Amino acid sequence: MACRNACCCGFGPVNEDNARFVMLALLIIIYLLCGAAVFSALEHPKEKQAKEKWAQRFEQFSQRHNLNKSDLEKFLRHYEEANVAGIRVDMLRPRWDFTGAFYFAGTVVSTIGFGMTTPATVGGKIFLIFYGLIGCAATILFFNLFLERIIIVLAYVLKSFHELQRRRKGMAPQDSRNPATLVRGVASDSLAGWKPSVYCVMLILCVAAIAISCCASAMYSAVEGWAYLDSLYFCFVAFSTIGFGDMVSSQRAAYSSQMAYRLGNFLFILMGVCCIYSLFNVISIIIKQVLNWLLRKMEGPCRHCPRKAFRPRRNAVMPGNPRMRRNISIDTDAVNDSETDGRRMSGEMISMRDFLAANKVNLAIMQKQLSETANGHICLPGSSSRHNEFSGGVGALGIMNNRLAETSVDR
Repeated sequence: MACRNACCCGFGPVNEDNARFVMLALLIIIYLLCGAAVFSALEHPKEKQAKEKWAQRFEQFSQRHNLNKSDLEKFLRHYEEANVAGIRVDMLRPRWDFTGAFYFAGTVVSTIGFGMTTPATVGGKIFLIFYGLIGCAATILFFNLFLERIIIVLAYVLKSFHELQRRRKGMAPQDSRNPATLVRGVASDSLAGWKPSVYCVMLILCVAAIAISCCASAMYSAVEGWAYLDSLYFCFVAFSTIGFGDMVSSQRAAYSSQMAYRLGNFLFILMGVCCIYSLFNVISIIIKQVLNWLLRKMEGPCRHCPRKAFRPRRNAVMPGNPRMRRNISIDTDAVNDSETDGRRMSGEMISMRDFLAANKVNLAIMQKQLSETANGHICLPGSSSRHNEFSGGVGALGIMNNRLAETSVDR
């Protein structure tokens, strides 16, 4: 009797969303610890060597010119302050002319933040807070809308190839759009439920990101004089919006074909950031699949308790019985509001009309998803215990979940 109310381990079923969140947090902590160990092993000896070399040079310089060490240290601190303010002895272009300020504003709203240029006045720092608040939010919305549209394009292209392959194998009708091939809105070999594979989309985005990075690196190597590997390193740091600031493009006072280079630099950074942002969201879906696979491996029932360890997610909308499920086709994607309360069934695939029609903006998607999450778990009558473990998500993650095929990693 006690087994009905609690697991044999002393705890009841854990919400699957919470279990996934905790597991992801633990994996991130482990990932950080591993990264810290690797970076420390690689970089700490170089740092120690550079520190010893600087101390030796400082001692030799002070003795050679008979300078007081404390005065020399004060002078070097003043130089560091001037360097932070943008004054350098290597004659770089002014940082706060209109061109430099425009470049800085771009690094703010794109969240790259190289750090070479920072506001020094009180008014500039206060203005940056409000300017970045609105600018970063608008840019993130732009990235999400870009992601939504690139998925539409990729889905259209991949579906065309998929349909072509089916026709070659004789599995698809000659004209799937012909109403004569539809029976009560359902074609025998309809592709209305087809969605592009997340792995195909990831591969395409990887190829696009590599192509953009290689082309941009070739430009930076030729114009900035960097090594090609350093240029690739800069491309990843800039496109991923990490923005260390150790290498920054377009900082010289003058370039040959200066306008063309600055335009190319702007376009490469814009395309690279959009592409890497989309790639990160696709990889996040795959990471979520791995987490779900780990949860299924851990979900085995206890020896003395037949109940599962994890409870289905709260905001999953369960598919109803076959009589309640809607009929879908290439030409229509309507949902019976009386049966589903205006919601898309979680077990149903999205149709091509959703890919080609105008989509709601990301804020509306987020509002709908937050509303469904707040309403809690909804289960229609006659529904099975199986749920869509990849549905849901807010923002870009929700866009990716709703528009890509969610094939588990063990298939």
